[in-house]
Amino acid sequence: MKYRLTRIYTKTGDQGLTGLAGGKRVRKDSARIETYGSTDELNAVIGLARAYLAKEKIPAGVRREVDGFLERVQHELFNLGSDLAHPQGAKPGRTPLLADEHVTYLEGKIDLWQKELKPLKEFILRGGGGVASWLHFACTVARRAERAAVHLMNEEEIAPCNVKYLNRLNDALFVLARWTALKLNQQEVLWDYETLE
Repeated sequence: MKYRLTRIYTKTGDQGLTGLAGGKRVRKDSARIETYGSTDELNAVIGLARAYLAKEKIPAGVRREVDGFLERVQHELFNLGSDLAHPQGAKPGRTPLLADEHVTYLEGKIDLWQKELKPLKEFILRGGGGVASWLHFACTVARRAERAAVHLMNEEEIAPCNVKYLNRLNDALFVLARWTALKLNQQEVLWDYETLE
C-alpha cells in the first residue's frame, strides 16, 4: 500500500476536531484518538530504543535479536494504528489487522527470553542500562496504550486482538528489557521498600 502525504498542515484541526479514515470528524480527545495516539507514542519510544541500540557497543547477536524484534513491532503498531483510525463500517478490505498469530509470536519471544532469566522474587526499579531503560519506558507506554484501548473497547467496537496484543507487548518489552540488561552485564536494582521505613 502506498500513501503520499502532500500537505502536513491543513488547518482543519484548529477547532479541536480531527478526521478518521473514512471522513468522520471526532474530537481530538476522543477515546479512539487517545488510543492510536498512545500507540503512535509507543512506536516513537521504540524508535528511540533502536537508535540507542545502534550507537552502543553491543554484541552483534544481541543487537540482531533486539533490533529485529523491535522493527517488527514497529510495523505491527503501525498496522494497529491504521486499524484504530478506521471506525467500524469504514474499514476497506486492505486495512492490515493484527491477529492471534501476532500475539503468539510475542508469547514465543517472552518464553524464549524468560528461559535465561532468574525468576523475580522482588520488584525491580526500571533501568538496567541505556537500552534496557528505553525498553522499560516503552513498556510503560504500552501499558497506557492498553488502558486506552480498554476504555475505547467499552465505548465502541474494536478488533478484540488489539487489546490482547498490547497486553502481551508490554509483557514482552518488560522481559526484553531484563534480558538485554543480562546480556550486557548491566545490574538490575531490586526495590528496597525498607528505605522508606
